[in-house]
Amino acid sequence: MKSRNKRLILVTCALSLFGLAGWLVLSAFQQNLVFFYTPTQVMAGEAAAARTFRVGGMVEAGSVQRLPDGLTVRFVVSDQVQRIPVEYRGILPDLFREEKGVVAQGKLAQDGTFRADEVLAKHDENYMPPEAAYAMENARKAKESMANQQGPADR
Repeated sequence: MKSRNKRLILVTCALSLFGLAGWLVLSAFQQNLVFFYTPTQVMAGEAAAARTFRVGGMVEAGSVQRLPDGLTVRFVVSDQVQRIPVEYRGILPDLFREEKGVVAQGKLAQDGTFRADEVLAKHDENYMPPEAAYAMENARKAKESMANQQGPADR
């Protein structure tokens, strides 16, 4: 076999291996990618129900229910426009409180309940995850815009 043919085969094999390695890396990255949504976006159907994603907002006052098994907790997350019920089985973070920011990671069930695998709470009085703060501000502006579009007779 000529040396030119040997080099061509070697280059082709190397490119194939690099292509395979790249595909494996991107595939692993895609599987571990977790998007953040607000309750408004989830209710609008923007979140894929079959995939794991994060939902964030404020825990509504009076919505926390602890079930008799001692581990299961139900609560409602709101972005001041929409609400989504969340169910979590496990130990909640120490900073989890009503009327405080929270981000839950899990999947949306058929009944519309968000089944969380993980719950994250803010770590001080002034902190909220940037994407949650941005989403809450957008939801507040949308709510105000809708209220302004209604005439005084509609209110």
